[in-house]
Amino acid sequence: MHHIRTVTGPLDPSTVTGPVLAHEHLALDLRRDSDDEAVLDARHTDPVVRELADLRETFGLSLVVEQTCRGMGRDVAALARLSTASQVAVVAATGWYYEPFHPHGVGTTDVGRLTDTLVRDVHEGIDGTGIAPGVIAEAGSHGERPSEPERRTLTAAARAAVRTGLSVATHAHLGVGGPAQLDLLTAEGLPPHRVALGHQDLLDDPAVHRRLAAEGAYVSFDTVGKNGYQSDGTRLRLLLELIEAGHADRALLSCDISRHGYLTDEGGTGYGHLFRSFLPALREAGVDADTLDLITRRNPLRFLAGADPRERTDD
Repeated sequence: MHHIRTVTGPLDPSTVTGPVLAHEHLALDLRRDSDDEAVLDARHTDPVVRELADLRETFGLSLVVEQTCRGMGRDVAALARLSTASQVAVVAATGWYYEPFHPHGVGTTDVGRLTDTLVRDVHEGIDGTGIAPGVIAEAGSHGERPSEPERRTLTAAARAAVRTGLSVATHAHLGVGGPAQLDLLTAEGLPPHRVALGHQDLLDDPAVHRRLAAEGAYVSFDTVGKNGYQSDGTRLRLLLELIEAGHADRALLSCDISRHGYLTDEGGTGYGHLFRSFLPALREAGVDADTLDLITRRNPLRFLAGADPRERTDD
């Protein structure tokens, strides 16, 4: 498999022995008029580092895919500091979130210029840091069909992915719209195994999950622990249905920590909820150790490296 770009340099997937958090935020700012809590910044550096270091020591956490992109308060220099301090590798992202968070002017910029912007991030680094993204994410839309500006930003994500070899992870708002996202991305020539459809654990529709997986895309159960949106019991049932349908090789898992109140330091479930609560529940339901390793390590590594899971790899 190809090396994975992290904020501290290239990473050989074969050296990653522990689990991966496939969709997280370590530094972001989603504050708008109605939501002052949706921020992780310098005030939260120490608690974030403590959590990551503890998960590395306790559960072997090896890599975090940090999906904060343009318009979300991205700070890749902070990611490099967090990664170095915690000794956990971190992948940074580029792209555009869903339309309410599009920076001014994106809605009137043509796809070619949007694509060039993302390609420049990949080839030259983000915001003058020299730090390159390792994934195009979280490329967003809301509703069953993307809005016109979202069609353009998703098309740019797909074209940039084709040009750079990176994969695309999406934000399907509340789990809705994954099939339309996949159709749009693959229409630009992006293979489905280089697409991960986000927040599918918020959509209680196993048939959609099976369809996306059967078409070759990754299905992200990435809001584990966010019981205000969906119960973990429902998430567990949906994931078990996907596994039983033969698609364990298309599932990804994460917690999508996106507010400082989710940190364990503030009484939240934290980045480790997946390891402390959800994976034990999967084991209790009869999922074996090899399948858990597939979902938490081999799948996200293959996704990031752009490797087709149908091809045998030495992992």
